[in-house]
Amino acid sequence: MAENYPFSTYFILLIITITRLISTVGKTEQRKTPLIPPELGNLSQKLQNDPETIKMASRDYGNMVHEFPAAVFNPSSINDIVTLIKSSYNSPTPFNIAARGQGHSTSGQAMARDGVVVDMGSLRKQRNGVAISVSKDPLIGYYVDVGGEQLWIDVLHATLEHGLAPVSWTDYLYLTVGGTLSNAGISGQSFRYGPQISNVHEMDVITGKGEFVTCSLQKHLELFHAVLGGLGQFGVIARARIALEPAPKRVKWVRVLYSDFSAFTKDQERLISINGRKQENALDFLEGMLLMHQGPINNWRSSFFPLSDHPRIASLITKHTILYCLEVAKYYDHHSEKYVDKEIQVLLQGLAYIPGFYYEKNVSYVEFLNRVRSGELKLQSQGLWEVPHPWLNLFIPKSQILDFNSGVFKDIILKRNITTGPVLVYPMNRNKWDDMMSACIPEEEVFYTVGFLHSSGFDNWKAYDAQNREIMKFCRDAGIKAKQYLSNHSTQEDWKNHFGTKWRSFLERKHQFDPRMILSPGHKIFHNNHNLHFK
Repeated sequence: MAENYPFSTYFILLIITITRLISTVGKTEQRKTPLIPPELGNLSQKLQNDPETIKMASRDYGNMVHEFPAAVFNPSSINDIVTLIKSSYNSPTPFNIAARGQGHSTSGQAMARDGVVVDMGSLRKQRNGVAISVSKDPLIGYYVDVGGEQLWIDVLHATLEHGLAPVSWTDYLYLTVGGTLSNAGISGQSFRYGPQISNVHEMDVITGKGEFVTCSLQKHLELFHAVLGGLGQFGVIARARIALEPAPKRVKWVRVLYSDFSAFTKDQERLISINGRKQENALDFLEGMLLMHQGPINNWRSSFFPLSDHPRIASLITKHTILYCLEVAKYYDHHSEKYVDKEIQVLLQGLAYIPGFYYEKNVSYVEFLNRVRSGELKLQSQGLWEVPHPWLNLFIPKSQILDFNSGVFKDIILKRNITTGPVLVYPMNRNKWDDMMSACIPEEEVFYTVGFLHSSGFDNWKAYDAQNREIMKFCRDAGIKAKQYLSNHSTQEDWKNHFGTKWRSFLERKHQFDPRMILSPGHKIFHNNHNLHFK
């Protein structure tokens, strides 16, 4: 790939050196941009280290970890990122680089202490939305080529113009394509369609050597598998080719309530067993959540239950301490509209939910997929969005989910009585995942996603963090083989345990594609040479 601008590592190293000197005397907030040698050309002007920019790149959605970079890089082309990474790789003293999409990590995963953060949003602005292109191939059908910096909400709108859409989503759509593919990308569609990484045909990746590589199942397979779910350790995703299918128009959206966890999980597992893509009677979406006194009956993820029923539901929570809410959806269009109610009835027939606690909505496809946005805007208006989010996301084997309910939901959570925010629990099918990819899941054929999506104040987030640690300790002591999703581990030994049998291949891939350990230092997999700095 051609390089558009002259560039030197000198300027980056100059920034890093000055930053480290300033940090040493405790004056990080007083960083000043050094003089830029004119011979460096235009590219050096895309490096910023003014206090406001540094502050932006030193925090994430979690708002608990602060890691100050030396500079933020604002690329206007993929060539710029290639040149930046290549400059570090070829330097006698390489600097760390982290690609930052929306900064939606919760434990500093998109940060680069004393290194360079690449603001992918800058690239998105420069492309002005043209990096979303729908095409058709005679072998694979319809697909969309998407820049790694693009937002899923924009992918949705662009593909719908062609009557098409991806089949696998995350609950929140204002995330970048590269960001979710670096983790897995999961939601209530995953049981049927797999995570987002299972729906990628091809990618352009910039490796830790500064090499621009197109990879797929047919070429550069090792890199393809490494990057998907690879936590940004092997390369920056410049483009992804994502499978498309005809888009539905509307969604029949149903919630029912349970007081018995065993019945709740049994019904979930039954429903996800009907998971063929072409089966008319299969659901398109399935999730579950806990309802407890600690949190509102309706939460920021969506407002669903009618206000007139809140007292009745609250009374039931008082009686049982915890209710379990099963949430399902069936997509349809004008051709299938007259059948959808009957299909829902057939699917839910025989389920053991509490009689009289059945709720449904009929909404547009876009409204359903973008259901979290209205809650986000409300919280932003109240100043409650940019608060600490001490989240914990786990994958729990099916065989141990009842033990998890007894030890965590019915014990730790109720005793601590601090849960604010949704607690999700829903199953997925292992056969929808590719085990060659870097993402780690339990060994069993069915496993559960459990997400503690806490919000807290700046003065009490450590209590939630302590609860998360207690949950992980319980899992270890009880022999529950939990895997973290959106992983956060503090030592390489913990990372080895996380990857298990995949650790050797993960390490080999790191040496192959990022041998100087330049990329994504925020995960602390290969860069754990300092302590985290908390507020």
